[in-house]
Amino acid sequence: MPPSSPTVILGSGIAGVSTAYYLTVQHGIQDILLVDDQPPLSLTSDKSTECYRNWWPGPGKAMVSFMNRSIDLLEKLAQTTGNFFHLNQRGYLYLTADLDKIPDMLRSAQETESLGGGELRVHRGTGNDSPYIPAHPTSFAAQPSGADLLLDQALIQNYYPYISEKTVAALHVRRAGWFSAQQLGAYLLEQARRHGAQTIQQRIISIDIHSNRVTGVRLSDGTQISCSNLVIAAGPILRQAGQMLGLELPVYCELHQKVGFKDHLAVVPRHAPLLIWTDAQRLPWSAEEQAFLMEDESTRWLLDEFPPGVHTRPEGGDDSPVALMLWEYHTQAVEPLFPPPLDPDYPEIALRGLATMLPGFKAYFGKAPRPILDGGYYTKTRENRPLIGPLPVEGAFIIGALSGYGLMASQAAGELIAAHITHQELPDYALAFDLRRYQDPQYLDMLNKWGSTGQL
Repeated sequence: MPPSSPTVILGSGIAGVSTAYYLTVQHGIQDILLVDDQPPLSLTSDKSTECYRNWWPGPGKAMVSFMNRSIDLLEKLAQTTGNFFHLNQRGYLYLTADLDKIPDMLRSAQETESLGGGELRVHRGTGNDSPYIPAHPTSFAAQPSGADLLLDQALIQNYYPYISEKTVAALHVRRAGWFSAQQLGAYLLEQARRHGAQTIQQRIISIDIHSNRVTGVRLSDGTQISCSNLVIAAGPILRQAGQMLGLELPVYCELHQKVGFKDHLAVVPRHAPLLIWTDAQRLPWSAEEQAFLMEDESTRWLLDEFPPGVHTRPEGGDDSPVALMLWEYHTQAVEPLFPPPLDPDYPEIALRGLATMLPGFKAYFGKAPRPILDGGYYTKTRENRPLIGPLPVEGAFIIGALSGYGLMASQAAGELIAAHITHQELPDYALAFDLRRYQDPQYLDMLNKWGSTGQL
């Protein structure tokens, strides 16, 4: 007789582990089985920048409300565990050297304030300004919420002297920061196991369906497991998992890379927030380098204008010299491959892009410490909102398309899918993430007019 489990979770990344945590710990459901052919939290979840923010654009309040709830839950976990996973609230610092961008920066910040992101405080360098309070480097409690828009260059240089003197505006988003993803995931998994969840390292090769209802799964070792509920939490293989149910899910993948290197010159101070340059730019090549790159068609593109968004943050404690560098200048849809095909030129490109924001990085040109390059896939919907809820096959659910914000969203996402499975009251934002939204003609029409997706 085949073994049975009322709820099988396909995928043991942060989405699957959070689902197991909320089903077991919060709802007391013991018979949970996490199935993955990789060790837990090892495929994509461990490739993250590990950051979080509640600062998201519309339309509507769904993303801001969703992230506020997830951060509430993260803070509660941090309080109850003695901050086991090192949650901080240093914030995100968005920077520009373009005076013409300030009105748009202000309008965007006012929009997010109106959606529930918190109070916006504008600092123009006048006597009427409220005081600017820098972030505490390690605490997440009793910190300012909302955001501070610094329009006084002297104020910016006073608090961030390592930033380019050309910077004319800095938007400091306050309910934001980062944490240890592996320690958070390990805690959630340990608690889920203590409350009855089990893990099995196998690949699900097919899903049994009878009368449009999930009845079981079959594993690569020949095992058949019957189940009443199946949760698809497959990360970058979400589309392939959907096909086993006969569904074509509206998702695609992008490869995103990340560099860690020893910043022995301390260009990025150990207590810095996440630093983001919001201007497009051309890389700072010397005249000789430009001539060399121009000679070959395969390198000529390095002289083109690069998009906004290069960002960095310190990694580790005060005694760590490591800084992270990230910049997605190529974001085309790709088929996920494992291991991902990483670009050996990425570290040099990211370093030069960051030198525009942090001039101290120029000292590393031609003699940068050996980088550590890794990366993973963002699984996205067209509008960059997740899929969380029931699927058309009865007993099947989805939690995915968490597109680079899976860690920050993991707690509200796990709570939400558990509420769907256990038939609890749903929060207001639930409909915004339900697959059935694509059946609404008005929603499809709105997609054609969608603006910023909030993606870094």
